Amino acid sequence: MINYSFCLKIAALAIVSTLSLSCQKSIIRQLEQTQATAQQKPQPNLTYGDLVIKEQVDYILIPVGLADKNVDKETYHSYSRSYSGINQYINIIFYSKKDSRTHLLLNKKAIVTTFELLPQKQGKIPPKFWFYQIIDSDTNGDKKLDYQDARIGYLSDLAGKNLQKITPNNTQVMNWTVVQSVDALLIKILKDSDNDKKFTDKDETNFIKVNLAQPDIGTELVSGEIEQQIKSLILQ
Repeated sequence: MINYSFCLKIAALAIVSTLSLSCQKSIIRQLEQTQATAQQKPQPNLTYGDLVIKEQVDYILIPVGLADKNVDKETYHSYSRSYSGINQYINIIFYSKKDSRTHLLLNKKAIVTTFELLPQKQGKIPPKFWFYQIIDSDTNGDKKLDYQDARIGYLSDLAGKNLQKITPNNTQVMNWTVVQSVDALLIKILKDSDNDKKFTDKDETNFIKVNLAQPDIGTELVSGEIEQQIKSLILQ
């Protein structure tokens, strides 16, 4: 009876050891496969645009792009007009002139199509904001970010911090102007008004007003009520 019990224990230990060894081998194989996949995946080749240096700003901006032969550069060419050197930007490095510290503008995957220093009254008020147009959401669901997706307006302070969204979701920035007398930014937007996940000439446009004293998503200048009045006059 004692021998039988002893044999059962030995058999159980053997089974546990076999299972443990099998699990270890399985984990090792998974780790090896993960490492092999990581090694096979090509690392992005970064390139840097021209330095953006403004005497009135304490930071130098370094645009970051991709030097990838597979990138469709023509897709982005017409949207990268502010600072040349590369055809698309995936981030911007802010380099402090005073202490040489650096930080990134964005902490997510995105395309910065333009960035510009908002003008202020000549010689009276120093600039306060950088204005960006950023593609950061796959709004048409094609599993990539490109010019067919929403292009959202953002503001940051001169250090590239406190990034604030100022245009609505599912819109594209078309053009903009600063009205210095009321400290406001007026932006013309294209809305995906028919909700087909595309931006076409069939979609509606509008203007929004952003209060630069307290930046937030702007309010539309042309209300739905005014639009209906215009349409009713046309139908008379």
